[in-house]
Amino acid sequence: IFITLKMISFDEAQNSISSEQVSMILGDNYVITFQERYGDVFESVRERIRKLRGRIRKVGADYLAYALIDAVIDHYYVVLEKISEKIESLEDEVVDNPKKDTLADIHHLKKNMTLLRRAVWPLREMASNLIRSESKLMKKQTMPFTRDLYDHTIQVTDSIDTFKDMLSGLMDLYLSNISNRMNEVMKVLTIFAAIFIPLTFIAGIYGMNFEFMPELKWKYSYPVLVGVMVCVTSGLIVYFRKKKWV
Repeated sequence: IFITLKMISFDEAQNSISSEQVSMILGDNYVITFQERYGDVFESVRERIRKLRGRIRKVGADYLAYALIDAVIDHYYVVLEKISEKIESLEDEVVDNPKKDTLADIHHLKKNMTLLRRAVWPLREMASNLIRSESKLMKKQTMPFTRDLYDHTIQVTDSIDTFKDMLSGLMDLYLSNISNRMNEVMKVLTIFAAIFIPLTFIAGIYGMNFEFMPELKWKYSYPVLVGVMVCVTSGLIVYFRKKKWV
């Protein structure tokens, strides 16, 4: 039986998921694995092999193949846990202090989730095929463990879909938060504009150079005009506060 699957790792520094293809050949009394590069997630299996009285030494090669596949799938949970922590950190950042890079991080992580789902989906089909397999290489006592593999792939797929929905919600929350901040800024600017429009109107009228103009040669024109401007400004501020705009 020839099996191909993806071994996943999460680089926290680069905030990205890397995948490596692992190929496996299951024979009558042997298992051969091929990897693309050094380093894997099989150390727990090696430790079990080193124990002379362990189950993995007593049963056949099909159980060893199951143990290797299970180690790969179990590492998916480790990757998902790190992604979950990253999503929680992004959620706090979006709520408290969203930055320009926040949206890029959310989009990048969502893209990685798509990559992860593409890697998990063939595992589901592989586990299903092993359950239905009529090969003599797969013994009956190994079948319950194979069904366990299928259940794990279902759980991983559901977790990935949940995380994708959470990231989509984070993206909407980010855009909504940015929009609300923009509305707050526009509200302040609009209030300032509303205050200075009547002041500009009054100053514009009295800035016209006409000879016969009321209050032009009146002794108290300037202080009265300044007082009117102060009253207009104060009145507008009181009105805005009553409307709860400021």
